[in-house]
Amino acid sequence: MNMITPTRTLRIALVGNPNCGKTALFNLLTGSRQKVANYAGATVERKEGRFTTPQGHDIRVLDLPGAYSLVATSPDEAVTRDICAGTYRGEAAPDLLVCVADATNLRLHLRFVLEMRQLGRPMMLALNMIDAARRKGMEIDLPRLAAELGVPVVATVGIRRDGARDLLAQLDAPLPPPPVPLPDETDLHAVVRRILADCVTRAHPASSELEERLDRWVLHPVWGPLILTVLLFVMFQAVFAWAQPLMDGIDAGMGWIGEQVGHMLPEGALRSLLVNGVIAGAGSVVTFLPQILILFLWILVLEESGYLPRAAFLLDPVMSLAGLSGRSFIPLLSSFACAVPGIMATRTIQNPRDRLVTILIAPLMTCSARLPVYTLLIGAFVPHRAVWGFLNMQGLVLFGLYAVAILSALLVARIARRGGRGQEAALLMELPAYRLPNPRDLLLGLTERARIFLMRVGTTIVSLTVLLWALSSFPAPPAGATGPAIDWSLAGRIGHLMLPVFAPLGFNWQICVALIPGLAAREVAVGALATVYAIGDAGADTDQAAMLGQLLPAHWSVATALSLLAWYVYAPQCIATLAVIRRETASWRIVAITAGYLFALAYVMALLTYRLALLF
Repeated sequence: MNMITPTRTLRIALVGNPNCGKTALFNLLTGSRQKVANYAGATVERKEGRFTTPQGHDIRVLDLPGAYSLVATSPDEAVTRDICAGTYRGEAAPDLLVCVADATNLRLHLRFVLEMRQLGRPMMLALNMIDAARRKGMEIDLPRLAAELGVPVVATVGIRRDGARDLLAQLDAPLPPPPVPLPDETDLHAVVRRILADCVTRAHPASSELEERLDRWVLHPVWGPLILTVLLFVMFQAVFAWAQPLMDGIDAGMGWIGEQVGHMLPEGALRSLLVNGVIAGAGSVVTFLPQILILFLWILVLEESGYLPRAAFLLDPVMSLAGLSGRSFIPLLSSFACAVPGIMATRTIQNPRDRLVTILIAPLMTCSARLPVYTLLIGAFVPHRAVWGFLNMQGLVLFGLYAVAILSALLVARIARRGGRGQEAALLMELPAYRLPNPRDLLLGLTERARIFLMRVGTTIVSLTVLLWALSSFPAPPAGATGPAIDWSLAGRIGHLMLPVFAPLGFNWQICVALIPGLAAREVAVGALATVYAIGDAGADTDQAAMLGQLLPAHWSVATALSLLAWYVYAPQCIATLAVIRRETASWRIVAITAGYLFALAYVMALLTYRLALLF
């Protein structure tokens, strides 16, 4: 046997079916000591972490993408297969494979464990959710199961603080020898049935009455869609209602910082750069962090609770109206948070045409980067009052924007699928057990999202707002010039050059200026507007970012605000999204088609919105 020495870093890989609790176990082991990237030469996400065992051994762990079989049908499964087999280019083979299986669903998960055994590499089995299996009356003979499989077997509970105690003890032991592969002609399904009969008993019938009762409501053809609609509706209401106190606190804090900086510096270019460029630009975007995190919290809770696969199954008939299947639902729902991971999640769709259509419509999902623009315009132009005594009108408008985007996406998908050959196979999905979301996993997910957002604010957004400040400040107006100084600047000239194209939409030249840096990231438009109006307003000082919502109604009509909202529902104002489409499809033609149809749709819908708003 190979012995683990304290000076050696052991490389292990967590591998298993989707919904086995593998990521929860990864979070339990690594905590905050983890990083996310992509595998070299692939778009598949790579999660790696480190931890130390009770006896001081350093462990490097990979959380491999979920797979149902080593006969890969998607890029995710191909990466998992190649890394486990030690054939992935640029990635050393793991010293130990830790197969994670859902103890409540061994019939499905053991088959994959047997496939892993055929690789002939050192491995062990972690029976996760063992507590849930016991609550269902299942008794699993772990020593006998280990003897049948020829590998060590430990019980784990990924959502408990000490749920990996037995796993850590096993990692402190010598590495197990590689298991002996089964003969090639072995019927793995028959082996699974025999192992279950020998190793698993039920002390009493499975106590799944609660899950069955919930599923009778959640998957009901009438009540199911109604429950989903209510959940989404409450989610969008919460984005406004829950976030407002936090937003007010951040806004006040950024205003105080700007005021202090303004008092410390003399009047001049440096003060203008810091106050009106950096603080007003970045601060106006940071203010919306609570709304973005609340949106992510809802999506994480729906995912962790086991509801998302049920929603996908429930919406399969609705998606079929657009020529897609329920498999497209989860990538599209992920796109509400950010289109980039949503587009990457389409790798689970096996039908190439369905995958392409899902990629094409993913940018139409209202991502979190649009929230700052929506919130600014809705807060400035939609009254903050109750409807029917308990609904927030601003939340209703936000829900309407999301609904319009979804309906538009389904219509575009239907048109794109018209005349297509071959349909996605009938939807077969594993419905995981309901479970309470683990607060640790939710906190890690939200922390990672906040870190990414703040890094984006500190790099891309600040850089663009500083660039816009420079364009808005130079050249200075000549002596004796009248009117705002920004009219003489490069930004003013660019805005006036664009104005003939966008004037039919009701846009002024300030909006045209804000659209340019907004191409890099949608939320930059808010900081750009704050910068433009702060520069353009004589005597503007530290409160411009906070005052932007009050300034806009004096400069814009309601029709202009509605037109800009319509523009942002459709326009592809995100270079990162276009870049990931290029990476996933390996086609600049698809990128051009996506950008072209989205810009055309944005222009037409903004024009219609503006004209209809003027009529009414």
